[in-house]
Amino acid sequence: MELKNQTAVSEFHLLGLTDNHRMLPLVFIMFLFMYLITVFGNLIIIMAISSGSQLHTPMYLFLSILSINDICYSTVTIPKMLVNIQAHDDSISYIECLSQICFVSIFGGMENFLLAVMAYDRYVAICKPLRYTVIMNPICCVLMVLFSLFFSIMDALLHSLMVLRLSFCTDLEIPHFFCELAQIIKLACSDTFLNNFLIFVAAFVFGGGPVCGIIFSYIYIVSSVLRMPSSGGKHRAFSTCASHLSVVSLFYGTGFGVYISSAVTDSLRNTAMASMMYSVVPPLLNPFIYSLRNREMKEALRKLVGRLIYLI
Repeated sequence: MELKNQTAVSEFHLLGLTDNHRMLPLVFIMFLFMYLITVFGNLIIIMAISSGSQLHTPMYLFLSILSINDICYSTVTIPKMLVNIQAHDDSISYIECLSQICFVSIFGGMENFLLAVMAYDRYVAICKPLRYTVIMNPICCVLMVLFSLFFSIMDALLHSLMVLRLSFCTDLEIPHFFCELAQIIKLACSDTFLNNFLIFVAAFVFGGGPVCGIIFSYIYIVSSVLRMPSSGGKHRAFSTCASHLSVVSLFYGTGFGVYISSAVTDSLRNTAMASMMYSVVPPLLNPFIYSLRNREMKEALRKLVGRLIYLI
């Protein structure tokens, strides 16, 4: 088969979630609605936190950054898909595709690290309450966010630079609605051993590290809560972790579902549908989880809505 190196590749073709053209208007409306809800919901969370002085704590600082990250995460993939459907054009340029790979890796990795940072914050708040303000000082919080961003960017750059060395065949169709790293590697005609090995190592280091941090944090949290003498104290402690646990379960549960789906099915369409669950659904549902399960957020949102209505 004729090979094309990376300089000769001008564009890829995104096949999307369905090959039924009659379904495309429905897909367009569904994704447009989900994107608008994602952006609006996360913006409301950011506005509520910034306007509520009682929410100016490390926990809500991390939540506001998570909301910003979720907006960026969705913006990297969904708008391009909507433009392609509207223009009846499934092409994406090589540069755009490489940019998607890079930014999806950055914001996906950032989500992973932020969830670990938020778990550590809950660990300090419950297990070391008297030292909470000392440990979780503003400088420490900023450094944790910056280190999370740094490691996410390093991971994304490694994968993106490794894609640059690949040569591609004449078949440049991606059975997905965005340029997913694993799907791009499958299209390559050159040796992809180093790329796959890097994915494995990066998943172990940059993925496994935060997951282990979350697990160990909650082992200590549960151990501390069970030693509390009053049931009221136990309830308050668990309630402060309920929203975070729900978001963690959603993010890693959908990611694990993608892995299982790709392992048990040969259908690339089904794999693409499963990938949508971790790239679109968590940013969409995170604002609702935190606003519905958190009493302080409910109060801040109520005040924000009241002020907005008054201004109108």
